[in-house]
Amino acid sequence: MAERQRRVVVITGGSAGAGRAAAEAFARRGDSVAVLARGKARLEDTRRDIESLGSQAFTASVDVADADAVEQAAGEIEEQLGPIDVWVNNAMTSVFSPVRQMEAAEFRRVTEVTYLGVVHGTLSALKRMLPRDRGRIVQVGSALAYRAIPLQSAYCAAKHAIQGFTEALRSELIHDHSRVSVAMVQMPALNTPQFRWVKSRLPNKAQPVPPIFQPEVAANAILFAADSNRSEIYVGMPSVKAIAGDRIMPRLLDHYLARVGYDSQMTNEPEDPDRPDNLWQPVEGHQGAHGVFDLRAKPHSGQLWANEHRGRLALAGLALAGVAVGAALWRD
Repeated sequence: MAERQRRVVVITGGSAGAGRAAAEAFARRGDSVAVLARGKARLEDTRRDIESLGSQAFTASVDVADADAVEQAAGEIEEQLGPIDVWVNNAMTSVFSPVRQMEAAEFRRVTEVTYLGVVHGTLSALKRMLPRDRGRIVQVGSALAYRAIPLQSAYCAAKHAIQGFTEALRSELIHDHSRVSVAMVQMPALNTPQFRWVKSRLPNKAQPVPPIFQPEVAANAILFAADSNRSEIYVGMPSVKAIAGDRIMPRLLDHYLARVGYDSQMTNEPEDPDRPDNLWQPVEGHQGAHGVFDLRAKPHSGQLWANEHRGRLALAGLALAGVAVGAALWRD
């Protein structure tokens, strides 16, 4: 079997959480990895980890809300690492707060980072991929792109916007017969550091809505999206249930989330209203991929494994059906 060609992979928001896990996963298999994020200490940690795995690394302190900064970084990446093969848009921020307490500037900031950051990254990727007629763009989404929940209105709105933007782009690429492709990966609740970083007005500390998955599950899904031709990938049964439920009974879910959607996003620990948050500036530190929920997080997703191997599972199902039919005929 021919050796897999090494690729140049860009990951925004790749210095922590799911992006950090994905950066290490790409590096582990030999790809050159460029990481764009704001926190300089974590970027340096990420660079060292990528290089310790034997891969080339590029890091840049970039706010993805700044389109010019993203474009400049893209040019520097190609100068140092070569043509970009995969671009993963993962950077995000959020505010935990009832809508009535949100400020207009907070909505704007979450939109600029979480949604427009994806737009800016995609534009820089297309500028380089389209003339070469090759490349893969992966948008890191969420089940919340389909089913919004209370207390995260700005984040949910941004993920909805990414979904609409990606669908429009995909249709245009098909129309143009382009070999550049785009996928969106809809994530479940993940054990990442964001729940101790994002701005919050909740009385207690925020948590991912259980069940919680480790960031390595997200990383596996991102790698699968980068390697496959799938247009959309749901990760974990909670994502499947949320998306399917919203299509079937959206108004019932409104009432259900009104009842359970507040407590499920909070721990029993009081929040510190004076702690730093990352809405406007990064919270410096050396945190990696994982948050504080390791004891509660699942390291694997059976649903994702089945999704990745659905072709083989279908063949196995047909084979079993054939054996059953043969046995029935033999008895006759």
